[in-house]
Amino acid sequence: MNKITVSKAIKGLLPNLTLGIMEVDVTTQPSNSEVKKIINSRVSEKEEVLTPESIREMDTVKANKDAYRKLGKDPNRYRPASEALLRRVANGKGLYFINNVVDILNLTSINTGYSICGYDIDKISGDIVFGIGEKDEPYEGIGRGTLNIERLPVFRDSIGAFGTPTSDSVRTMVTESTTHFLMIIIGFGNSTNIEKALDDTAELYQKYANSKNIVKSLLSL
Repeated sequence: MNKITVSKAIKGLLPNLTLGIMEVDVTTQPSNSEVKKIINSRVSEKEEVLTPESIREMDTVKANKDAYRKLGKDPNRYRPASEALLRRVANGKGLYFINNVVDILNLTSINTGYSICGYDIDKISGDIVFGIGEKDEPYEGIGRGTLNIERLPVFRDSIGAFGTPTSDSVRTMVTESTTHFLMIIIGFGNSTNIEKALDDTAELYQKYANSKNIVKSLLSL
């Protein structure tokens, strides 16, 4: 497993940070009918209860937004992807279907409200550090083009930044050729449900992505 550490800069600003980490071998395939059925059912349930106000009041969403503010980034302009997904569901737009691995990650995200990042491990070079984005640091977000990651929470490897809770990067994105997958749940506040979220997601990957060699861990400050 790639070693993951947290920078001193983030430790000082976000002392309650917890990372839930899962590394797993997967078979990545186009979105299939079984996964779509599970997700559409859950989306229908969420549509009935979610509103912009209820989303803002979720503990995980509030923690995400508070963390962005502490780092000096506007959480409404650079909205964490988990909140964006929940808002999409609340507006009746459902979820995009990408592939089985990404779809399951997004399902966990709307179930929990946690910021969750997912990467093709074979595209990551060396150890990983969770830090703060720098001015003019190059970054291409999936579906977003060039993204200003200054003051965003950022994952970096020996090449540079490759992930944020706002948008994962094109460089390490999960495709149908991905066989070695890294998922990181970011708990900016209350992290009591992270371990359960890891377990539930691992079970889904076993069932729908032929997952093997699952390694889970928690990194808490």
